[in-house]
Amino acid sequence: MSRILDTARERTPGNNTTPVVEAPPLGLDIVARSAEIDDRQMCIDRLARLRRELAQRDYAGALLSDPLNIRYATGSRNMPVWTMHAPGRYVFVATDGPVVLFEFGSSMRVTPDLPVVDEVRQSTSWFYFMAGPRVHEKTEQWAADVIDLMNQHGGSNRRLAIDRCEPWGAQLLVDAGIRLFDAQEPVEQARRIKTPDEIKCLQLSVDVSDIGIDRMRRALRPGISENQLYSILHETNIAHDGEWIECRLLTSGPRTNPWFQESSNRLIEPGDIVAFDTDMVGPFGYLADVSRSWVCPGRKPTPEQRKLYEIAQDQVLTNIDLLKPGLSFREFAERCWPVPEEYVPNRYMMMIHGAGMVDEYPNVAYVADWEESGFDGIFDENMVVCVESFIDEVGGKEGIKLEEQVLITSGGAVRMSSSPLEGALEV
Repeated sequence: MSRILDTARERTPGNNTTPVVEAPPLGLDIVARSAEIDDRQMCIDRLARLRRELAQRDYAGALLSDPLNIRYATGSRNMPVWTMHAPGRYVFVATDGPVVLFEFGSSMRVTPDLPVVDEVRQSTSWFYFMAGPRVHEKTEQWAADVIDLMNQHGGSNRRLAIDRCEPWGAQLLVDAGIRLFDAQEPVEQARRIKTPDEIKCLQLSVDVSDIGIDRMRRALRPGISENQLYSILHETNIAHDGEWIECRLLTSGPRTNPWFQESSNRLIEPGDIVAFDTDMVGPFGYLADVSRSWVCPGRKPTPEQRKLYEIAQDQVLTNIDLLKPGLSFREFAERCWPVPEEYVPNRYMMMIHGAGMVDEYPNVAYVADWEESGFDGIFDENMVVCVESFIDEVGGKEGIKLEEQVLITSGGAVRMSSSPLEGALEV
């Protein structure tokens, strides 16, 4: 994993000395904080969790192409955003056998030595951008490698978990007698409980996010655009060895309702509500998912803005207080803060979702939505979840978006962000 240097060295022309140029302060010492995380042990622990889930379902192994699943299983990071739409790298994880990582030939040399990867091979790219009219030929080459690994390490077990696969590739595996199952279930269940080092990663990402949020708050003024303001979070993330932002969710004024509009070139005006969701994949590839709503300086909050904020804040804090190990999703849904009737049509689509490398299992539905989309489960210690709220009426002038990322401990849920929530509208 790359590291940001504390200093940069610059050679002065005509001078044999090498003066030390101090790097600008980042807000936290990312090198020191990263050193506190045992990346090697984290890789070992994650793979062990995944293999337990595969074994419980009697799968001979898993074939993973989703870059987040590859990262979880191997610790390998290589062009994750690009490979989300160009799946040219993949990994075969034998339940009882080797981990074989297939990399682009041009990037095999940059893949670091990884404690859980037994072999790195050149991948076969069988998507059209790389294969063109030779897709069928390349698909057969890809399938032959997978079939060979299953024959070597699956024995009589022909059950393979797979996450992403075009149907013509899947058909070749089925024709070879391999039974295919959804890999996302065992992967998500493995990711549900965080290892000690994963918790450190998540806290580090939230701490970086808090620095970005503070910088955004200080920069907020009339005349700045939504895009300019949101770019501060991106800059902060990259400067701290973070990776990407999942969504462009920062809006202002009338664009805050309905939620899920993306940031724009709109200039923020005095007294506008400014609402955002970080959706930030930070250092080590872990998520910081925090939402805040503010009022742009130049005009005091209106009574209606205060009212909406207090309602959203009450929802988030009440629901956080309910969380504890052993509580079922259904019990939580039945006991949670009741959304006032006038705000139900525009409410956030879920109350809680898991957090890890990105949004993860579970997605906890409202009781009203239970028949259509709800499912039960149990909150456990060392789960990390995000508690959501969006409050405004359909057609309302502005809305309030709040969200907290919390760690579930033996004593209940602990908020991970230090960014002010209570009373933040008035700051």
